[in-house]
Amino acid sequence: SRDGGKTFERVLFKDADTGAADIVIDPANPDVLYAALWEARQGPWENADFRGPGTGVYKSTDGGTTWRPINNGFPTFEDDRLGRVGLTIAPSDPKRLFATVEAGQKAGLYRSDDAGETWHLINDDPRVTMRASDFAEVKVHPGNPDIVFTGSIVAWKSTDGGRTFSAFRGAPGGDDYHRIWINPRNPDIILMASDQGAVVTLNGGASWSSWFHQAAPPF
Repeated sequence: SRDGGKTFERVLFKDADTGAADIVIDPANPDVLYAALWEARQGPWENADFRGPGTGVYKSTDGGTTWRPINNGFPTFEDDRLGRVGLTIAPSDPKRLFATVEAGQKAGLYRSDDAGETWHLINDDPRVTMRASDFAEVKVHPGNPDIVFTGSIVAWKSTDGGRTFSAFRGAPGGDDYHRIWINPRNPDIILMASDQGAVVTLNGGASWSSWFHQAAPPF
């Protein structure tokens, strides 16, 4: 949109089975964008999984007018059933990106240090990026590109650029952490949205509010 959302033009499209699952904007240059397309259909029963070869990551350097694929280093659908990809960019180092990648044996957290031109698998622990078709959530600390968070049935934290992770928030609770927001001005303030509601920490995760205090519709 060029008019504040009154009208939109379609700039990245593959087919009716493929949707745009994620998009991130370079904080240093708003003309640079990254988008993940995901070819998938949900069946009429729980956990039905129909996916296809249309999934991939794309980059624009002209504000979204044109796009090109940047999948060098990712598994493909043909060799490992590539599925949903979640993206994030390190605010303090925009050349560093992370991607949660749903696949077979090559699933995990991928990292790029050259603005998406090449990717490599940085962590293949299945717990860190499990159930990517549900979550695919990854975020980076606004001031430190080595501090990375992912969300699944447990929220995970890395302090070494994604190489290793420890549990950041999990049991007791049984939450499913879908979204993570880090206050860009005060990174000790973090909000996580789960199936049950929202929880907030004001001290970097040392303690959390209860999701019983957050209004959420019943399921």
